[in-house]
Amino acid sequence: MIAARWRRRPGLGMRLLIAQTTVLLAGAVTTWVVATIVGPPLFREHLHRAGVPGGSAEQLHAEEAYLYATVFSVGGAVAVSAVTAFAMTLYVSRRLQRSVTEVAGAASAVSEGRYDVRVTPQNLGADFDALSGAFNRMAAQLGAIDTTRRQLFGDLAHEIRTPAAVLEACLEAVEDGVRSLTPDTIGILRDQTRRLVRFAADLGALARAEESAATMSFTDVDVAEVISRTVAAVTDRYQAKGVSLSTRLAAVRHDVWGDPQRLTQVLVNILDNALRHASEGGTVDVVTDAEGPTLVILVTDDGDGIADAHLPHVFERLYRADTARDRDHGGSGLGLAIAKALVDAHGGHIGAASGGPGTGTTITIGLPLQLGAKQTLPR
Repeated sequence: MIAARWRRRPGLGMRLLIAQTTVLLAGAVTTWVVATIVGPPLFREHLHRAGVPGGSAEQLHAEEAYLYATVFSVGGAVAVSAVTAFAMTLYVSRRLQRSVTEVAGAASAVSEGRYDVRVTPQNLGADFDALSGAFNRMAAQLGAIDTTRRQLFGDLAHEIRTPAAVLEACLEAVEDGVRSLTPDTIGILRDQTRRLVRFAADLGALARAEESAATMSFTDVDVAEVISRTVAAVTDRYQAKGVSLSTRLAAVRHDVWGDPQRLTQVLVNILDNALRHASEGGTVDVVTDAEGPTLVILVTDDGDGIADAHLPHVFERLYRADTARDRDHGGSGLGLAIAKALVDAHGGHIGAASGGPGTGTTITIGLPLQLGAKQTLPR
């Protein structure tokens, strides 16, 4: 059955050879038709115009000479062309077959999880070079995704294991009579349960955020109003910790095309993150500025700060550093990742800057200003 399928579907080299043979046969048939059917009458007419009598020995001799010359010259040219064409087809088909075989083998290796496989440049033109480059970039990206997936699963297991272990230990202590259901014990159980609930909610929020603009309701949004409402909503938490929260807006209105609820979620996550890392009596400032077509929002705190080695990773899922995103602060490690996904879905950008531990952190958000409702946002 496999042999029959192979006969029904020849490979690339055989298809090229068949195509080349078809072209050569078409050329040979055309040459034969011209030489034997179309050519002689035209040649005979020219002889008559030149004064050669019809049916004479001169005419017969000239027609025989024409046929011999045509057969040897055209036949030789066709034979040389056929040999050259077959040789070039064989060479090119083998080169193409090797290239296709290499790409197919690399694709099979990638499908088996060997993401370090790369395709060498084929030197068959810009198209094949682009194919090799695209394949190598795909393999590298799949490798990075797989690494991130493994790390994410490990982090998820750790995040869930810690509160689950505390809950199990408390319940066992209660069952063994070591502890009783005092308000303190109930408080511990509630804290760990809330931590699990919060973590599950953040994971769901991250999944929805990474679905990008497809799940959002875009409209004209006044970001200045969004900032004012968000600041008012978190003021009580800031006052409870003794942290000062101030705003300085560059204009009364900052109109963008976006989802007001998701933009509010971005600001809430960033302000919550700043509050967790701010020290008692510290300050957090929210500043806006317009830089050309971009609205820039700066959220600056004077808290823990972030070391240079950790700055490129603060928006990664569940990434934590000793001074930048410690578990003792109570965060799930997903707030900034959610903020980044939502800002990206709005066609903006987000970044972090810090002078190091103890110097505070500045989160910078850039959003396109005055995008019309009919404009297409980057995906």
